[in-house]
Amino acid sequence: MIVDIFVPCFVDQFSPQTAFNMIKILKKLGVEVHYNDKQTCCGQMAFNDGHWDKARDLGEKFINDFSNDRYIVAPTASCVEMVRNNYDKMFYNSSLHIKYKKVQSNIFEFTDFVVNILKKESFGSVFNSKITYHDSCSAHKYGLADEPRTLLNNVEGIDLVEMKDSDECCGFGGVFSVKYEPISTAMAQQKVENALATGAEYIVSTDSSCLMHLQAYINKNKLNISTMHIIDVLAHF
Repeated sequence: MIVDIFVPCFVDQFSPQTAFNMIKILKKLGVEVHYNDKQTCCGQMAFNDGHWDKARDLGEKFINDFSNDRYIVAPTASCVEMVRNNYDKMFYNSSLHIKYKKVQSNIFEFTDFVVNILKKESFGSVFNSKITYHDSCSAHKYGLADEPRTLLNNVEGIDLVEMKDSDECCGFGGVFSVKYEPISTAMAQQKVENALATGAEYIVSTDSSCLMHLQAYINKNKLNISTMHIIDVLAHF
């Protein structure tokens, strides 16, 4: 099987090791990876901030960059959710209608792809740490269910403990964290305090943007916990 990978802006700029670890895992599972180095952004940030013309331009490029019959795998639920749920608002009944519908049916968040397409739940990962899991808003909108926890529970050495209100927003929300900084910070504080109450060493999630936001709060307050993308956990084998 050959798949295309999409590396979102946040991963590309702030946690490129997550993309490399995604490739590492896919190759271990016998998947051949193709990377289109012309790819840029899915348009989510512009779309959420109301700049639909810019979002449409980026979306059109995205559709053309990934216009083929291969699966598209991404290390984040938020960008995939954008393509699956919001491209209809920009491209329905347009000249790109057939192309964008094909892209929507082909694109998957990483854990969903591994569990439901590759039918793999374990591949020799070892991570001797106590962790807690953050369910991002985008993962919920995407429709992600038990896939991340299924993979984590099959990692040797992991102690997965659930935090209170694991599915409440961390406060990032893209431009929300800039426009409403005090509210965003308070939401991050609540999320981190819930995680600390579990005694976990790491907060794990599918979304780099959430983890970046939470790690910034952790660093500023010098707290004894860290964040880690689920792919980086699973890549320990």
